[in-house]
Parts: sequence; structure tokens; C-alpha cells
Amino acid sequence: MIQVKSLEQCEHGLLDFLTDMMYESIHIPENKPSKEELLNSPDLKKYSEEWGRKDDRAIIAFEDNFPVGAAWYRLYTENQKGYGYIDDKTPELGIAVMKNARGKGIGKLLMEKLIETASSDGFSSLSLSVDPKNSQAVQLYKKLGFEQCGHSGTSWTMIYTISSN
Repeated sequence: MIQVKSLEQCEHGLLDFLTDMMYESIHIPENKPSKEELLNSPDLKKYSEEWGRKDDRAIIAFEDNFPVGAAWYRLYTENQKGYGYIDDKTPELGIAVMKNARGKGIGKLLMEKLIETASSDGFSSLSLSVDPKNSQAVQLYKKLGFEQCGHSGTSWTMIYTISSN
């Protein structure tokens, strides 16, 4: 059975799992540097450093009480943009599911819960960056309603507009 919880609802120690998922979310098919090297590189450090700021949110999926995936978002500024940066009021999200847990709808569940959370937090949109060669991810994002709105390097920037019901 899959359960989804926000990081603050989870027991301590899951910040390490979230960091592992942040590493997994970086799509580098071959010769991927170590987690420490990659997450501390100047271009990527902003994604994990000082996690727990006011608008940082993370959702963790559990299968049989074991964490198997995570989705998160954080705000960036014009001076310190993420790859999926739209503006200072649009959180950029990341997501990863452990390889052995893929194909079970966990990514979709995480994304839906994260969109719900962003809506509750008062945000009107979410953005992300995706390598267009990561076809499974692109397919999921499009299915959920994300639209391509730009690019950064070799990655697409996509946006999801949260309906104001």
C-alpha cells in the first residue's frame, strides 16, 4: 500500500532520503558524478542547501512503510535561478521515485499531492525542468497538464497553472 506524507509529518531522518531523491532527480544517463560532488556543484547546490526555508515543501511516498519516492518544491529568485525558473512567485519542483518502485503510479500520486499542497499554500503555478530525452517524465508531466514554456540549456522548462476553484 502506498502512503504519501509531507516531510514535516514524517519522522526525523528523512531529510537524508530527500537528498538522495534530489540526486536521483538529476537525469544524467551515463557517468553520473557522486551525490556529494553533484549536489555541491555551483549550478546545483541551490536545490538542496539550507533545506527547510519558509516555502520549501516536500512530500514523501512510502510503500510498506519504506520511503520509495519524493516530490518537492522551492522558490528561487532572479539572482539565483533554478533551471526551471519562471519568476520569484512560482516554485520549481523536483521529483524522483526509486527504480524498483517505478511503474506503480507513485510519481503521479506525488505530483498530484504536491500540486494540492502548492494550491493550499496560495501558489498559482508550479514549474519544472526536464530533459526532453527523459520521455517517461515528459509524458507524466504532460498528462498532468504541464506545458512547455521555454528551455534552459538542453532542458525544457514546463509550467503547470493551478486552477483557482
